[in-house]
Amino acid sequence: MDFGLWRIKMKTLLVHQGLADALKDDSCESSTFDDEESSSTAMERAKMMEKAHSAIILCLGDKTLREVSKESTAKGVWDKLESL
Repeated sequence: MDFGLWRIKMKTLLVHQGLADALKDDSCESSTFDDEESSSTAMERAKMMEKAHSAIILCLGDKTLREVSKESTAKGVWDKLESL
């Protein structure tokens, strides 16, 4: 698999769908929200992460998908792909 070209296309797709933040490190989340905002933000982030994971999985061939099938997050899949 030519991961270099695929990565460019996939990042472009994630940006287009508003999901690119799913590839960022989880430690950069803000803690300045009140409880209601924090809960809402956490739910929105979880939904975004799930959509990004799904988008990446759908864009993989079967052979590559087998290599990353145990990863449950978009970042996990991305990192695993970079190591292949």
